[in-house]
Amino acid sequence: MPAEPADGPGTAPRKVARVVLLDPDDRILLLYGHEPDDPTDDWWFTPGGGVEGDETREEAAVRELAEETGITEVELGPVLWRRQCSFPFAGRRWDQDEWYYLARTAQTSDALPGARGLTELERRSVAGARWWTCAELTRAHETVYPTRLAELLRRLLDEGPPAGPVTLDTEIV
Repeated sequence: MPAEPADGPGTAPRKVARVVLLDPDDRILLLYGHEPDDPTDDWWFTPGGGVEGDETREEAAVRELAEETGITEVELGPVLWRRQCSFPFAGRRWDQDEWYYLARTAQTSDALPGARGLTELERRSVAGARWWTCAELTRAHETVYPTRLAELLRRLLDEGPPAGPVTLDTEIV
C-alpha cells in the first residue's frame, strides 16, 4: 500500500517493490484493501510498497512483506514484471513505478503471522489477506491488481520466470 504519494505534477514516480509470494502449493498471497473511508470500494493486491531512503528494491520487497504479513522466511527471486501505474487513493493521485519480485515461502497455513508494521493509512485500508490458487484467481469476480494477474500467474506457473522482467501495460485509473 502507498505510504507517500508523489509530490505533484512532474515529479518522478514513486519507486515500489511488490512481491508475488508463492507457497509450496503454488498459491499466491494477496492482500485485501479498500478506500479508507469507503470499504465498498475494494480490491486485492500483492504485498509491497515504496522504497525508503537508500534501501534497494530487493530490501524494500522483503521489508514490506514482513511489515504487511509478518512473513519473514522467504526466498526472494528475480524481478518478474515492471509496471507504471497511476491511481486515486485516499484523496490523492499516486504515480508509481512498480517492480514485482517472485518469492517463495514454506508458509502453508491460511493463518498468517500478522502485520507488524502497517502505517496509519494501511491500518485504515488493509482488511485482510488470503492465499489464492491460480484457478480461484481466474474465476474471481473481485478487482485484482495488476489487472491481468491471473493470466500472468498462469504463465509463471506453466513456463517459469521470464528471462528478464516483462513490462506490463501502464494502468491509469
